[in-house]
Amino acid sequence: MKVLKFGGTSVGSVNSMSSVKKIVEAIDEKVIVVVSALGGITDKLINTSKMATAGDSAYEKEMKEIVNRHIEMVYTVIPAGKQREILLDQVNELLSELKDIFQGIYLIRDLSPKTSATIVSYGERLSSIIVTALIKNARWFDSRTFIKTEKKHNRHILDSELTTQLVKEAFRELPQVSVVPGFISSDKNTGEITNLGRGGSDYTASIIAAALEADILEIWTDVDGFMTADPRVISTAYPITELSYVEAMELCNFGAKVVYPPTIYPVCHKNIPILIKNTFNPDAPGTIIKQEADHFSKAIKGISSINDTCLITMTGLGMVGVIGVDHRLFRALAENGISVFLVSQASSENSISIGVRNGEAELACSLLNEEFAKEIEMGEISPMKVEGGLATVAIVGENMKHTPGIAGKLFGTLGRNGINVIACAQGASETNISFVVDGASLRKTLNVIHDSFFLSEYQVLNLFVCGIGTVGHSLLEQIHGQQERLKKERGLKLRVVGIANGHQAYFCRQGIDLANFRQELDEKGVPSCTQLLHDEVIGMNIFNSVFVDCTASPEIAGLYKDFLKHNISVVAANKIAASSDYEIYAELKQIARQRGVKFLFETNVGAGLPVINTINDLINSGDKILKIEAVLSGTLNYIFNTLSAEVPLSETIRRAKEEGYSEPDPRIDLSGKDVIRKLVILAREAGYRLNQEDVVKHLFIPDEFFEGTLDDFWTKIPQLDADFEKQRQKLEAEDKRWRFVAKLEDGKGTVSLQEVGHDHPFYTLEGSNNIILLTTERYNEYPMLIQGYGAGAGVTAAGVFADIMSIANI
Repeated sequence: MKVLKFGGTSVGSVNSMSSVKKIVEAIDEKVIVVVSALGGITDKLINTSKMATAGDSAYEKEMKEIVNRHIEMVYTVIPAGKQREILLDQVNELLSELKDIFQGIYLIRDLSPKTSATIVSYGERLSSIIVTALIKNARWFDSRTFIKTEKKHNRHILDSELTTQLVKEAFRELPQVSVVPGFISSDKNTGEITNLGRGGSDYTASIIAAALEADILEIWTDVDGFMTADPRVISTAYPITELSYVEAMELCNFGAKVVYPPTIYPVCHKNIPILIKNTFNPDAPGTIIKQEADHFSKAIKGISSINDTCLITMTGLGMVGVIGVDHRLFRALAENGISVFLVSQASSENSISIGVRNGEAELACSLLNEEFAKEIEMGEISPMKVEGGLATVAIVGENMKHTPGIAGKLFGTLGRNGINVIACAQGASETNISFVVDGASLRKTLNVIHDSFFLSEYQVLNLFVCGIGTVGHSLLEQIHGQQERLKKERGLKLRVVGIANGHQAYFCRQGIDLANFRQELDEKGVPSCTQLLHDEVIGMNIFNSVFVDCTASPEIAGLYKDFLKHNISVVAANKIAASSDYEIYAELKQIARQRGVKFLFETNVGAGLPVINTINDLINSGDKILKIEAVLSGTLNYIFNTLSAEVPLSETIRRAKEEGYSEPDPRIDLSGKDVIRKLVILAREAGYRLNQEDVVKHLFIPDEFFEGTLDDFWTKIPQLDADFEKQRQKLEAEDKRWRFVAKLEDGKGTVSLQEVGHDHPFYTLEGSNNIILLTTERYNEYPMLIQGYGAGAGVTAAGVFADIMSIANI
């Protein structure tokens, strides 16, 4: 024998009613069907009651809608004939009774708990007689005659022993299909109509299944089963195929509304499995809940949350070592029907925090201040502290038992994403770790946990890309080209959630289609400015986020500090921040360390060459950088490698600009400013305190050529061609070449144009390549050499991409 329960959405429409009929009539064995009110009717009954009590005559309109909904359902699902006529008489009789009750409330302006319980009972009474008429060979049973309650602490509590006895008597002879209205019950002493609470239809079904020792309890609802998380918040949430009773209870208690929490205990006690199925997708396997679930699955089965959380904290030295404080606290709340769903207490006993619903917080606080009034007056205990606007999150899984590192990984992951844990609790059973966070961080919290504990199919990295010029455009193309491979081979989902250039910005939490990112930016973008970027990137409060700066803007670099403080990692092709005042550089590095995020700028020096990472590895392993010699400007190296009798200096500079090697204003490269920035960055990463003004520079272009406009520069630069050609011929005769060299030695920096012979490592440097010689305590006699492409949008973008991948830790 099976017990099936169909929720409000499962009996809320013509299509769903047809599904119920099909599901039930397809079962060969005997079945008991428990039904809820038609979807939305219980809320409508409660709302209509309130309107009538307040003297609002519009209650009549609400009542008419209730009548129309049920009459329309009868006419639609029951074929014309005698059966429909009998059913309409039954429905109209109940609706007439209900109408009279509402009219009485409206006249006397009073709504007692007894009357309220009676009113809401009509929802299930009406739906159950419609379902009975709909299903072939079904017989209706009145749950008020066998589901019995008694009043305790101002609440109606099930009398389990009496109810079990009466259920057995009522179903001594089972018809093929029995239909029972869920939720409603009656007082064992007075016979008054009571109910089992919102969601009580599940409980009704469980009580009957346990009493009759059914083979299985099936809960038919509008979802495919328990999900790993709330799919409205986490798009990658998926159904859990198996849960233990303990896991299901933990998830239910913390907000998973798939099953009413009291439902689990009766069937658990009799070891009756619960199957959660979707009325609208009956072919889905659903979730099976049983004594022991699959223990070869992930440590965490699911995440649940309560966004309606208020934390009440009691503190005071007068609590330390005093026996009975907790007893008094919980007794005061229990006697007034207030449920505590989280308790966090320090071992010092000088404070205890409890989690309650926001709606009960004011009363709970008042009760506790009254209970401990004497201690508060004497200063032994402080008045209750109340924090609202919070959310409670629970991670659940029996496989967490005796698994080291779960809590460490959980809180470490939250910390790296800037999520502050206000209070936490974990029982010795190790099946649930619960903690409280700010309500505004709930979405981010759920996403980061779901992602980090491999409940998601992919690890997600959310990227904000600022600057889509040559480097930024190339980066987005590279990401687009690699997205599918990274998902398939590495389980990594790179999701670009923001794109901005100097004119427009576009943000999309679900991710931007990189195949058409320019079109999306043009059509959906908003005018961009630094403040907008700041507010949107921080305001999205998105997990595992990285800000990627492919600009050369000082204003954009000025945003890094706030981004890092909000636990947003920064990857910068922009050299300004890392080469600015040393105090700014040091502060950014410190914030990144403190917040557990990354501030990476490998491409600031050598484009895609692993220069900074190599220096960091040497330093971190205990080596010391003694000297750095480097050709760091791909632009200048290109110029001096292109210089020939046929191609004068001015032409090489123009070609460098046209081929994208130089800055749009090549004077930035020719002035040595770019090389100085790079040298300063290398020196700092090597452990030296160096600012740009500390670097001594010997330039090959006279100062007056840097004055005036860019057009003036292009007009004047040919004046140097003849002299440079004369010097070039002399160098060629001596078998030497020009190289613009940056040097750090004894903590001092210089940049200058040098002549190198054929035996020097810099001599054979081709095209726009960079080369770096690192002399260290370990690499002293034979310095370490790093050489390769040091300029170009594609190479630089690849270096930025590598930094992004290092944040993903794969």
